[in-house]
Amino acid sequence: MTAFAVSLTFYFLFQQVAKASYVVIDADTGRTLIGSNEHVRMPIASLTKIWTALIAIENSNLDDEVVISREAAMSEGSSIYLEPGEVVPVETLLYGLMLRSGNDAAYALAEHAGGSVQGFVDLMNEKAMYYHLNETYFTNPSGLHHDLHLSSAYDTAQMLRIALENEDFYRIASTIQYKSNTKNGTTWLNKHRLLRENVGAVAGKTGYTKVAGRTLATYFEKDDERIIVVTLNEANDWQVHKQLANQVFKEYDVKTIVKKGKYKAANNITVELKEPIRLLISDEEEDQVRNVLHLSRNKDREFGIWHVFLNNESIYSTRVTLK
Repeated sequence: MTAFAVSLTFYFLFQQVAKASYVVIDADTGRTLIGSNEHVRMPIASLTKIWTALIAIENSNLDDEVVISREAAMSEGSSIYLEPGEVVPVETLLYGLMLRSGNDAAYALAEHAGGSVQGFVDLMNEKAMYYHLNETYFTNPSGLHHDLHLSSAYDTAQMLRIALENEDFYRIASTIQYKSNTKNGTTWLNKHRLLRENVGAVAGKTGYTKVAGRTLATYFEKDDERIIVVTLNEANDWQVHKQLANQVFKEYDVKTIVKKGKYKAANNITVELKEPIRLLISDEEEDQVRNVLHLSRNKDREFGIWHVFLNNESIYSTRVTLK
């Protein structure tokens, strides 16, 4: 490769990394509400640990005891100061991972749940492919910089949404303070400071590397509205997250699109909605949504799929009983 080509490649990489991005999604449906550069592939730093925690939870028991290897204890970057040979439960490592962003905890969990760090990374990537996180690729469980270790604001928001469906992850990621049972017996305070402020922040993860800049993911709740905000390479992330959450909570409301009950469809078919369809939408969108019922051609069909469309895109679907 010529020097010019190398310089040009570096220029484009720099432009990609230097560009900030953000997204706000509906935490219930995954729909993008607002965003900028949300699909651009960028370093996400320790937001990686959202996925690390979920994969570790799914591939181990919380009370499993992990013998800390020398390699894990010597991990580069942020640490919970594990010692080689120390025995620590998976659950404690998860708290150290999510609250204090311990890279040593990430590697210890990876070695335990994946058999090796590379085996665990393979699990991370397989799970990302399963959920169609197409802008995401992992090379390590901690988020340390690697040129190929990239995701997007949108994919990262989806990772947090998926992970929060797991009760153990939700409990750990929303914990503000935890008394560890490691050798040093430290009390860990969650680095995500918005969780300690009265702004509706419930769970999330912080991140930083020199290349990625500041990265932040936050799950907010207000009444029955639930959203996730992710910013990448945003220096003023604490304030931006509060501003974006306030903007969405002001412009969007959970509204009943269809009440529960029985509805007449074509060919004398009756459709039963056992629960109302309630979605987070704006006033403008409320006038644009339309309902579409998809039926199988099979005459013995018992179920159909009720879709809610907005701008020719299905933003919600549910299975309905046919009578």
